[in-house]
Formats: sequence, C-alpha cells, structure tokens
Amino acid sequence: MDDDLFISRRALADRLGHPDAPFILDVRREARFAPGEHRVAAALRALPPSEPVRDVVVYCVHGHEVSQQAARELRAAGRRAWVLEGGIEGGEPGVDAAAFVARVRAEPLPRVRQRRDLGVTGEAPSQWITRERPRIDRIACPWLVRRFIDPRAVFHFAPTAEVLARARALVAVAFDIPGAPITHVGERCSFDALIDAFELRLPALNRLATIVRGADTDRPDLDPVCAGLLATSLGLARLHDGDDHALLAAGLPVYDALYAWCVAEEHHHNETHTWRPA
Repeated sequence: MDDDLFISRRALADRLGHPDAPFILDVRREARFAPGEHRVAAALRALPPSEPVRDVVVYCVHGHEVSQQAARELRAAGRRAWVLEGGIEGGEPGVDAAAFVARVRAEPLPRVRQRRDLGVTGEAPSQWITRERPRIDRIACPWLVRRFIDPRAVFHFAPTAEVLARARALVAVAFDIPGAPITHVGERCSFDALIDAFELRLPALNRLATIVRGADTDRPDLDPVCAGLLATSLGLARLHDGDDHALLAAGLPVYDALYAWCVAEEHHHNETHTWRPA
C-alpha cells in the first residue's frame, strides 16, 4: 500500500472547519451513495470547476480501489490529493486487517446526515434564505453550512414577510424564521437546530453553539465569550449596513476564529494573556 496516498480520519478532522480546508470528494459508486444516510462533513460529489486550487481528500466506502484510483488521477492532473484511510465505513472487515479496522474506526470522522428532503446532499450547490439584515444566528448558520455541510452553498436575504414564499420559488432552505425547517426551538436557536438537523457531532461545535445561543438570545451568562460575540456582531452590522452579503463575508472569519479557539479550548491549548508591566 502506498502510504503517501492516505490521510487519517483524525488528520482530516483537524483540518475541517477552516476556510482553507481541503475539498472532500465523495466518489462512492451511485449504488452505494444513493441509499446512504450520511456523508463526510462538507463532502461534494464533484469538485467546483472555478474554485481556487486546494488540497483534495477523496473517499469511497472502504478506501479501496475507487478512491485510490480517483486520487491518483487527481495527482496526475497536478492536484494535491489523498485518500481517506478506510473510507467512510472505516475499512472492510474480512478484507482489511482486524487491527487496521479497529484503529481506523476508533478515530473521529465528522459526518453529516443526508437531507434529501431539503435538497442538501453535496450533489449540487444548495440554496438557503433568511431574513435581511443578518445578525448573530443568521451569520453563524451560513458559516456552519459553508464549513461543514456544503462549501458551495448560496445564501439569499429577503424581507421577513417574503422569506417563505421566496424559499418556495428558489427551492431554498429557509432558516431563522418561524415556519422554516431550521429555526428556534424553545431556548435553542437556529444554529442549534442546524447542528441537530445534520447530526453534526463535534465537541468544539457544541461550545460554539453555546456562545452563539447566549449572544443571540440575550443570555450572556451561558458563556463568558457571548458578550464579545454580540459586540463584534453589532459592530460589523454598523460597518456593512445595507449590504447583507458584505456583512456575511465579513462575519465568516469571526466564526472561523471562534471555532479555532473552541477547538484549542477542547484540547487545552489556548494561550492566556497575563503580561503585566512593572
């Protein structure tokens, strides 16, 4: 086996959630993809034709010939490409060594639920729509979609009274508005609902969800970071008043930074700032 061709599940998980994360390409044969209930987080069925060149990680069911051939073809075309070790299933018992299967399956692999009912499967760019003048939840949700669900997702903003009608016309997923498939439920906000709808199970996302919930629902007591996120979000809204797409573009790096901080907190790697001049 060509070890240089493979990337571990843990290494891939560490690279997810960042703006320069590799493209993840699902190359399972249609007979295995179509009935599948999950795919790897942010995975696509085809590489975007006009996107900047980025690393590519390909996976099939067990990490055997389908994904290996795809990765070799991408390398021959000049792309930096790797195979996800063990594929989405984590190796094949009876074919791969038992120790290999056990090791691979013990590593984390962020996956998302296939939401064919919402038109979000990685096969075509998904469409999303919410209320105009986005603030905390309506920036956090697009960030989560772009980083973990669909990197090609397209977002629309509309007056509140028009959102649901335009969602039907655009065949878009409405969010953060009553009556939408993704919206507040009790004390939990739309960011929580989105995590649940796609079954994203990442501890750092849980911490980020608490911060978003506290900032979005006036509960700064939930986490010390909530007040900072609220202030930053309102400041960005003033800087980009009247241009919702510019506000979204400016807000995404804020959540990139917050997520990186949450990951570091999870692993106890964050710095403290204690310098006190004499």
